[in-house]
Amino acid sequence: MPIYLIATLKSKSEYRQDIKAMLENMVVQTRKEEANLRYDLHQGIEDENLFVFYEIWADDTGLSTHNARDYIQDFVASEGKLQEPVQIYKTRLLPATD
Repeated sequence: MPIYLIATLKSKSEYRQDIKAMLENMVVQTRKEEANLRYDLHQGIEDENLFVFYEIWADDTGLSTHNARDYIQDFVASEGKLQEPVQIYKTRLLPATD
């Protein structure tokens, strides 16, 4: 079953460009992963320190493999450059109803 995931994070202002570059690299690397179906990065308009990922994964195994990758672990190690912990929401898609 596919996993739909939204992750939000806020960089500290002085680290915004560092975090943005790291996140952009994560997009490039993650889109190469077999279990990745979608991996989009957004940046806040009113708050440029806000970054939001919209992700779709084939399954939980693929997501777990992703989370163990070096480029993800490098990001996790940079948590001191964030204003607060990353918020992660794992969801499922609900069918459309009329």
